[in-house]
Amino acid sequence: MDLRGRILSFMCVCYTIRIAITKGGWHEMKELPIGIQNFRKIIEGNYVYVDKTQYVHALLANASYYFLSRPRRFGKSLLLDTIAEAFSGDRELFKGLWIYDSDYDFPKHPVIRLDMSNMANKTPDILEESILSKINLIYDTEGFERRDTIVSDAFMRLIILLNQKYDQRVVVLIDEYDKPILDHIADTEKAEDNRNVLKTFYGILKSMDPHLRFTMITGVSKFAKTSIFSDLNNLTDISMNRAYAGICGIPVESLADHFGEHIQGLEGVEELRHVADIQSEILRWYDGYSWDGRTKLLNPFSLLSFFVLKEFSAFWFSTGNPSFLLNLIKKQPASYLGGRDFEVTSTMLDSVDIDKITLEPLLLQTGYLTVKEKLYDMGPPSYQLGIPNFEVGLAFNENVLAALTDIDNVHRVTDLSRAVILSLVTKQVTKLYLAMR
Repeated sequence: MDLRGRILSFMCVCYTIRIAITKGGWHEMKELPIGIQNFRKIIEGNYVYVDKTQYVHALLANASYYFLSRPRRFGKSLLLDTIAEAFSGDRELFKGLWIYDSDYDFPKHPVIRLDMSNMANKTPDILEESILSKINLIYDTEGFERRDTIVSDAFMRLIILLNQKYDQRVVVLIDEYDKPILDHIADTEKAEDNRNVLKTFYGILKSMDPHLRFTMITGVSKFAKTSIFSDLNNLTDISMNRAYAGICGIPVESLADHFGEHIQGLEGVEELRHVADIQSEILRWYDGYSWDGRTKLLNPFSLLSFFVLKEFSAFWFSTGNPSFLLNLIKKQPASYLGGRDFEVTSTMLDSVDIDKITLEPLLLQTGYLTVKEKLYDMGPPSYQLGIPNFEVGLAFNENVLAALTDIDNVHRVTDLSRAVILSLVTKQVTKLYLAMR
């Protein structure tokens, strides 16, 4: 994480409750949960929470095995934690939320949570040792005897033991399943070695079906099922399903309801005096994400960071350098169309693999492109893609220019980016030529 990311993480801890004046008198505004991925902490700490429990209810009612792809810092971890709490038996924790008044009876089940972004993965052996270490911690917590040295065997036995101990089927929640692969995507051999470890590890889940109540796997990329999930072919992929399009992210219609007071509180901020309409500018910078072409969502991390730092900036982009994407663009420059809309088919989205990565699906899955329109013809749907918003367009294009031109000076890249945009808008080829000199 870079310096800006560290500052934001620190400020989320230090950001205190503000006092607002309303027609009814004084009251405490809810805190902003930037960087907080713990559902219980958000609810009990009176943080802003955009209710996603209707989606959780649908997941728990309709199937048992799910897969979800969403960009980093888009709410996947909080979603999994919400699901874990839904299996904790604590109905009162959800008071005031949609699911509280539903027919869901809040049964208590043992939950296994694994976050693959916390696993060391420099080599396949290190990856296996890291996963085994996390599983052994659960063994110790539950009072189980450690026996297995093979990670998949230890995982299977843990599921069985939890089922027997609590006399309830087990919930398995795996976050950032693909991190050990994406960390080495530029090194195909190493990425494939880690993939093979994960394929064996995830593959045991299907044989554990009698012991499992619910399983959900999330990540950024969606590699072909034959690549990683060939042994777990009963996953329901909801990534592009319209019914779950808003499962992560902040809906546009929630902006005023949940953040209206915070927007009003910015009206006197000196750095924003030049902004005529703060809400419209927020939408220009951070809105535009969609996975069905209809449901429009704001980037939660960027929105919350804006409220804390009180300035418009590329917060989400700056927290992670997409070097593997920039390297792919350098290899496939024709695939990057500078922000123009183009189409991909659902087949293309389902066939991404380590040794034959196509840039467009990966740009969608990582959040640098989004669905502008879902198209239907005689066959499976296709998707018209484009840059989601100003934040992504500005930051990513500057990094692409730096990668393609090998310019290290950030100010030179920014000047070049602005000059290219101006020359294209004004259709003055001379300015474009001078900018590229």
